[in-house]
Amino acid sequence: MKQNIVYFAADQMRADTLHHLGNPASHTPHLDALAQEGVSFSNAFCQNPVCVPSRCSFLSGLYPHTLGHRTMHFLQNEDEPNLLRIMKENGYEVIWCGRNDVIPSDRDKTVYCDEYFSGMDPEILRQYAKHMKTQESNKKSADFSTDGYYSFYMGDVTGKPGMESMDDLIVAYALKYLERKRTEDNRKPFFLYVSLGFPHPPYGCARPFYGLTDRRALSPRRPDLSKTHGKPSMLQGIHEKQQLGQWDEERWNELRATYLDMTAKFDALFGKLKAKLTETGLDAQTNIFVFSDHGDYTGDYGIAEKVQNCFDDPVCHVPLIIRPAQSLESKPRITPALAELTDLTATVAELTGIDLNYTQFGKSLVPVLRGCDTHRSEVHCEGGRIHGEEQCMEKGHGPQSQYWPRLSTQASEGPEHTKALMLRNQHYKYVKRLYEEDELYDLQKDPMELNNVIHDPKYSKVILEFERKALIFMMSTADYVPNRKDKR
Repeated sequence: MKQNIVYFAADQMRADTLHHLGNPASHTPHLDALAQEGVSFSNAFCQNPVCVPSRCSFLSGLYPHTLGHRTMHFLQNEDEPNLLRIMKENGYEVIWCGRNDVIPSDRDKTVYCDEYFSGMDPEILRQYAKHMKTQESNKKSADFSTDGYYSFYMGDVTGKPGMESMDDLIVAYALKYLERKRTEDNRKPFFLYVSLGFPHPPYGCARPFYGLTDRRALSPRRPDLSKTHGKPSMLQGIHEKQQLGQWDEERWNELRATYLDMTAKFDALFGKLKAKLTETGLDAQTNIFVFSDHGDYTGDYGIAEKVQNCFDDPVCHVPLIIRPAQSLESKPRITPALAELTDLTATVAELTGIDLNYTQFGKSLVPVLRGCDTHRSEVHCEGGRIHGEEQCMEKGHGPQSQYWPRLSTQASEGPEHTKALMLRNQHYKYVKRLYEEDELYDLQKDPMELNNVIHDPKYSKVILEFERKALIFMMSTADYVPNRKDKR
C-alpha cells in the first residue's frame, strides 16, 4: 500500500520556538512528542526569508533564483514543477488546506489538487474587514513617529476576527477530510497539505493561548543593531524606520512571548490533526512533515517581522520535523545534519517511489531518517534584486502600513534591497552581496551574528573557499533544461 504524506506548514516560525530545541519558555508538547517519534532537524534552513519565493522553492526542489522567484508578486508559471500536481498525476488524492502564495488566484487549482480550502470563511472575512476598517480609520489619525507603531504588536486579540480564526477553520477542514477518509471505500493514498497563517505577525493571540508563555523564562534577545558591526544597509533602514530601538526588555519580552503564544496555538492545532490520524487508523501509514516557510526577527537586533535579503538565523533557520511511516526503519532523534527545504520534494519522491522527471536540486533526507547525521556540507539562502527591477520592489504601501519600513527601504535604489547569497556550514556563515560589503560570521565565537569579520585577515582563506563554493553553487543551479523536445 502506498504511503500517505502530510505537510503541516507554519508561516514565519523560527526554529528556536520549539521547546525540544532548547527554548525553555515555549509550549510545544505535540511537536516535541512528534520529534520523539521521528527526526527533528536542528539545522534546517529555508532558501528565501519571505513567503512566495520560499514556497515556490520547497514545492519544487528548485532554488528561488533558478526560475526568478525573487519577489512576493511573481508566483509559479503554469509549466513549472510543483509537488502538489506531481502527486496528483501519480495517483494521490491531493487536499490543499490554507495559505497559497504559490499559484496565482485566477488559475484553476484543480490542476494541482483534488480539493482546495482557503479558510476564507465569508462571515469571518466580513468581521475582519469591519475590524480592519476601524483600524485604518485609527491609523489615519495616528502619529507614525509613535514609539511602537511599526512593531506589529497586538497582544490579546480574544474576540477579534483574523488569521487565528482562519487557521481553526483550515484544520477543521483537514479533520473532516480524515474522518471521511476513514469511512469511504476509496483507499487512494493522500497528500494532505495544511498551510497555516500562524505565527505570522501581527503578534497577537487569543486566550487561552495568549499569556501561556512565561515572560520571565525567555532566552536572551539578540542585542540592538547599534551594538553590531558590519550589518547590511537593509537592516539599517528597517531599524531606523521602525523606531523600536528604545524599547526596554519588558516590552520586547511581551512581544516575543506573544509570538511564542502563537506558536503554542500552532502546536495545539497540530495536536488535533495528529490525534485524528491516530483515531482514524491512518497514522501508521502516514509520513508527517512539520516545518515553516521562513522565520521572523521577533525583536532581535531591535527589529520586528522579516526581511527579503538578509540571512540572520532568526529569519532563515526554520523548524523541520519528519516522522516517517512505520514501514520505514528510522532512528528517532534530534539530528545536527544540515538540511534545506529544497530537500523535501526529493524526500517525498523517495518515500513514495515517484519519479520527479525533471532536474531539481534537493537531496533526499531518507538516509538521515535512517540514522546518518551527515547530509549537506553547507546550506543556502538568497534574496534581493538588481538595480532597476522595479517589479521586485513591492510598492504601494504608505506610512499607514506597518510594512512601510521594510517596503519603503526595498524601493530604494541604493544597495539596500539588492542581491545577496548566503552559504552556511556548521562553523561559518558567509554572505556574498552584489552591491555592498559581504558578511562573514564565526558562528562558534559569535552565535548571535553580531560581528562581521569579512575584513579580518585571519579569515582570508575561509572567505576564498566560500567564494569558490558560491561560484560553483550558482553555476550548478542557475537554470535547468526542461524535460522535453520542442518542434523546430
